[in-house]
Amino acid sequence: MLIRKYKSAFKNVGIHYQVIGLISLLMLVSFAIYITVLKNVFSIYDEQIYKKSSQVLTMSSIGIESQLKEMEELSFKVVSDEQIQSYLSQLQDDSSAYEKLVLHKKITDRIIAFAGSEKYVYSMMVIDQERNVMVAGNREGIPETLQNDLVALAEEYDGSNAWMLGGRGFSLLSVREIKSFTNATFTLENLGTLVFRVRIDRIVDDQVQDAGNEGQLIITDGKDILYPQEPLLTESEMLIEMNNDKLYSIDSYEHGRYFAAKFRSSYTDWTYFHITPFHQMFERITFIKSFVTIVFIFIFVLAILFGTRLALSITRPIDRLIKKMRDIEEGDLDKLEELALGTVPSSPQSEVGLLYRTFKMMIQRIRELINENYTKQLLIRETELKALQAQINPHFLYNTLESINWLAKTNKQDQISKMVESLGFLLRSSINFDNQLITLGSEIDIVMSYVTIQKVRFEERLEFTIDIESYLENALIPKLTLQPLVENAIHYALEPNIEPCQIVIIVRENQGVITIFVQDNGPGMDPEFLKQLSEGKVQTLGKGIGLSNIEERIKLTYGSEWGLHIESEPNIKTSVQVRIPYIKGGELDV
Repeated sequence: MLIRKYKSAFKNVGIHYQVIGLISLLMLVSFAIYITVLKNVFSIYDEQIYKKSSQVLTMSSIGIESQLKEMEELSFKVVSDEQIQSYLSQLQDDSSAYEKLVLHKKITDRIIAFAGSEKYVYSMMVIDQERNVMVAGNREGIPETLQNDLVALAEEYDGSNAWMLGGRGFSLLSVREIKSFTNATFTLENLGTLVFRVRIDRIVDDQVQDAGNEGQLIITDGKDILYPQEPLLTESEMLIEMNNDKLYSIDSYEHGRYFAAKFRSSYTDWTYFHITPFHQMFERITFIKSFVTIVFIFIFVLAILFGTRLALSITRPIDRLIKKMRDIEEGDLDKLEELALGTVPSSPQSEVGLLYRTFKMMIQRIRELINENYTKQLLIRETELKALQAQINPHFLYNTLESINWLAKTNKQDQISKMVESLGFLLRSSINFDNQLITLGSEIDIVMSYVTIQKVRFEERLEFTIDIESYLENALIPKLTLQPLVENAIHYALEPNIEPCQIVIIVRENQGVITIFVQDNGPGMDPEFLKQLSEGKVQTLGKGIGLSNIEERIKLTYGSEWGLHIESEPNIKTSVQVRIPYIKGGELDV
């Protein structure tokens, strides 16, 4: 009952007193919590440091060893690559020096393809049976004695991955023997040795968890320090820590007193150390404790002094705004904006200022909505009228063409009738946007309608043929792909000449790829012009669908690996090749 009584009284008082009461209560509660926490902070200080160090060690070692496992998987992927297996097997045969040089180049190109996208691979090397070294990445040479050690280590592990220190500059060597196990032969014959030079420093920098500026991660294999280049511990101090059975300890070293936690990996047999300066952290916490206490008391006093002013700065503008709303409640719309413009608070970006501005914008928006609604009604009527006109125009054109066709048939003008029918078919196909993909047979029908019209114009000068197997007619192709190519052939090959022009469409399918050739025996293009055309530097004279438009639609439909290719020989021929995947009608949702 007492709590309900105080809660009800708190709700009934004004915002001014509520703000002061909340500020005082929050400050007192916060100060009590702070004192309680401060009493226990030193008792859990060592435990927190240990947990932090253990977390850093665990997460860092997991991340580092995960990357090392990925490097191991990459090495298996390289040694099992069919091309590398084939090239190394060919090197075993009695080949000429030139053939071996070519095979070395192919192997180098292949491992470049593997190493190019690997962030942590400093270099990748393949050593064949004759101790020839093929390198991808950094071409730092390997001493002959080290080569022998690498080959011996790979043979010792018999196809498994082995790790070896690089001997300089934070590099770790992944070594694996390349055995023959292609699909044709499974002899497990030794073909060579694969060596990765892995940047252990980059792996650590990317994978190590945030240790701040107060600690350092050290990695050692028991003999050498792998990371970092300048560790906080000397080699003798590191040896002492290695022999210490405790997982963490607080010891004094050459550079000061540190908290040291360690973790030994079962995967690499490495030891991870996290070294944290102990006195530095303790002094910082002591300073923060004293500083925060003083600041907290100062803030508490200021909060009480300025609480009243803050509350008044909130309540006074709200009271004025409430009064304006009550004045507007009985006013007409023409006076709303004028009354809303009253005095704006001095801090327009505060919540109260935003409330004033929102109220003003609300009044302005009411007037704008009235005008906008009237304008939209006029726009809707105009749009409906234009839509009706857009429907009437094509139907009128189709009806007119049908009338001309009927009149031509009545007067036995078969040639005119065919042209009108072809033109009507072309118009319907061009205006119909229902399907962006049509069958190859439908696309050829559009081309034949266009050729029918052009044959009337050019007569025997135009020789047009199509070579396509019947089962390919159901393949899907972007609409209006071939007709613009035939139109270009007529425009650039037939029109400038008086001699007959042969235009041929050839359709072939091979392993799920359809290649369409649109060829003509026109004047062709020289190599320089063809290069500029492929780079988009030539401004063509046509006003229809250009080659770039066709290629862009093909790439958008099927992907960037598909498109157009142009081949031309001056005064002999021009061939435009369209490459698309073989997709039957109905297999793709168009």
